[in-house]
Amino acid sequence: MGIGDESSDRFIKEIPKVAKMSEAAVAAVRETVEQNQTDQKTQRKQKVRRQPRFHVILWDDDDHSYEYVVDMMKDLFGHNIEAGFKIAEVVDQAGRAVCLTTTMEHAELKRDQIHSYGTDRLIPRCSGSMSASIEPENRE
Repeated sequence: MGIGDESSDRFIKEIPKVAKMSEAAVAAVRETVEQNQTDQKTQRKQKVRRQPRFHVILWDDDDHSYEYVVDMMKDLFGHNIEAGFKIAEVVDQAGRAVCLTTTMEHAELKRDQIHSYGTDRLIPRCSGSMSASIEPENRE
């Protein structure tokens, strides 16, 4: 038997060991990749922060009709007639009503739109728009 034959036999005997090492290496790499993916998902969840939300509050007065409120809710907020009427009832009975809950910038826009909506043509003494404000959603 020559030198080459002996080393070939040794190589052939080592193949199962190399295969086992390869399986272990593949398993280790797979575990590392899965852990990295889990870590990335956790980091994404931790980075995602919701913007604080704000209520747009409509305040009651005696110078605006239910029809005015219903029309304004349709025009500015896209509410249907029933939702607009419900807001008109709440503002009339409770003195205030939440029209929308949204981000601060959007709430400020909607408050400003209420302030510039104009007078109620059905009430002659009406001299301007209704009052509105914004407040944090989780205010107690």
